[in-house]
Amino acid sequence: MKRWMKTTICCVFSLNLFMSSILCAGAVPQVSAPSYLLMEASTGQLICEQDADVKRSPASITKIMTMLLIFDYLSKGKIHLDDQITTSAYAKSMGGSQVFLEEGEVQTLDTMIKCIAVASGNDACVAVAEYLAGSEAEFVGLMNQKAEALGMKNTHFEDCCGLSDSDNHYTTARDVAIMSRELVTKYPQVLDYTQIWMEDITHVTKQGNSKFTLASTNKLLRQYEWATGLKTGSTSKAKYCLSATASKDGIDLIAVVMGAPDNRVRFEDARALLDYGYSVSSIYVDENKEALPVQPVRGGVEEGVNLTFAGEFRYLDTKSSDLSQVEEVISLPETVEAPVKEGQPIGEAVYRLQGERIGSVSILAAKSIEKAGYGDYLKKAFARFLL
Repeated sequence: MKRWMKTTICCVFSLNLFMSSILCAGAVPQVSAPSYLLMEASTGQLICEQDADVKRSPASITKIMTMLLIFDYLSKGKIHLDDQITTSAYAKSMGGSQVFLEEGEVQTLDTMIKCIAVASGNDACVAVAEYLAGSEAEFVGLMNQKAEALGMKNTHFEDCCGLSDSDNHYTTARDVAIMSRELVTKYPQVLDYTQIWMEDITHVTKQGNSKFTLASTNKLLRQYEWATGLKTGSTSKAKYCLSATASKDGIDLIAVVMGAPDNRVRFEDARALLDYGYSVSSIYVDENKEALPVQPVRGGVEEGVNLTFAGEFRYLDTKSSDLSQVEEVISLPETVEAPVKEGQPIGEAVYRLQGERIGSVSILAAKSIEKAGYGDYLKKAFARFLL
């Protein structure tokens, strides 16, 4: 196994580390909500939490999963933003927050996403669920399948919008963070919708055309400079919930608040969590764009294969560490046996800080190399003879 240190030029985003070490070391944010969790999105690293696995009614933050499935469908080309979606009588009948769609009214999927993300429209949410899966019940089945696939161990949905007051409709702060992270990291374009403060749509019905203003339910967009989303929720059972996303100096945070006593407190709690996260966090990023050596291949139609990193490396530090001291060691075997498949792990880049392993990135084969046959060996021998 070959090992060597790689000289890298890396980005280290540091936020007031000296002051944070004085003011925030060991401190915890003042939060009134009974359940909360703060996570850095790109790494998935937890910063702080309280009762994050207690099952609670999620209200409209349920719609995070609905939006995730919408963007899953978009990414696979199954639906498109200009698709025309017709509102059913059932979708129109939804209570709670709504955008007052009429039965038979047609809106584009793009407009419907705005209605869900900005105004938390239950009617729009159900209309899209019916369009994607044929019925809300079928769509809810997909939501629960997705939750299971993401490892959301304490979640079960009974509707697509969060109106249900059933004890069987529940999630946790941790699970909300998991689905929020999946949405914003896999489909960052969702933030183009969740950052809208106000926008007009046009209702086109039998009664004529009328303007309707979508107004964001997320007051953090005006109260917190770095807010980017994501979703609010409130019912008498759930009280006041929020999954708040923010981006500052290369650090993306997700603050989940569940069961806050009132509307004002949930936003204050989210701000306190975000402020705390930014005060104690710095992030190390190695983009891993430099060339790697050709890996020798034994018994292949080619004698070497190019290598590539599986991706960049990111590490979140909350201990005021000196991230300029992060070391990377690349480990590769002397040779690999053919056949080699494209994307096959060949080695790894291991990162350490003060002697402690903090993570790794796989090193992969950039192409496939077939196993050499008798004819291939003859060609190689002939080529060497000509030399």
